Amino acid sequence: MTIISFEELINKCKSENKKIYEIALEEESIMQGDNFDVIKIKILETLIAMKDAIKNGLKSSEKSISEWCGDDCEKLQKRYKTKNSVFGKTFEKITTYALATAEENLRMGRIVACPTAGSCGIVPSVIIAVAEEKKIPDAEQINGLLTAGLVGLIISNKVQLAGAVAGCQAECGVASAMAAAALTQMLGGNLNEILQAAALALKNILGLTCDPVCGLVEVPCIKRNAFLAIHAVTASELALCEVESKIPLDEIVDTLKITGQLMSPLLKETSQGGLAKTKTAINLEKKLFNNKQ
Repeated sequence: MTIISFEELINKCKSENKKIYEIALEEESIMQGDNFDVIKIKILETLIAMKDAIKNGLKSSEKSISEWCGDDCEKLQKRYKTKNSVFGKTFEKITTYALATAEENLRMGRIVACPTAGSCGIVPSVIIAVAEEKKIPDAEQINGLLTAGLVGLIISNKVQLAGAVAGCQAECGVASAMAAAALTQMLGGNLNEILQAAALALKNILGLTCDPVCGLVEVPCIKRNAFLAIHAVTASELALCEVESKIPLDEIVDTLKITGQLMSPLLKETSQGGLAKTKTAINLEKKLFNNKQ
């Protein structure tokens, strides 16, 4: 990896007059030792896997081990058949696709961790739903994925993308930033707008804890994917309207790392605090463990 900060990325894009996805393609080629065509084929395979996860998730309503999750995607589909969302068809698809993918993950189906399994529904739902509605070809979706990938990779140079390290801000938060960057690229945004979108998404989710009920990637994880997917779209829309973060993306990433260090261990995937220790969560935990025994 030759680029370790967004400042370096900006300078390289400007000095070489290249798009972020073009730089990402070069970086992938160096790291994997493959030519550009091979890299693009691999990215296409990832895109297809994302679409398959959505397709499979849409068809199933199998409940999880807690019996709390698994059929929320089905609920959305039923409602949207008769009553449209106030935000329109694209919103319906994004939220439904996000839940479909996250629920496919809880069933141990095949998903793409982007950047993690717990945040797997955010990037795919945004890219694929918008592409379907706006008739954006696969080639442009691949450019979006390359953009998202480089954003996530640069962030991961400074902080591990794991709830156990920095809370869910480092999982769903980073996924939202990646999705915002990808969408802005797909909608024709320039270098500044793409990185502003990522900055706006990440900045406004700092401090998000990781407190999974019963230690399962279910509550609040699954529904969080739908919320953070829409969060990404909001960031992209603002950036395309020339709204800026004011705080540079590199500094936001530094803040994310520091915030993670300050966060109590009880709120970093241990299930020893937050929602995991509410009265209802404790009762469910007792029920599950008693059944196992």
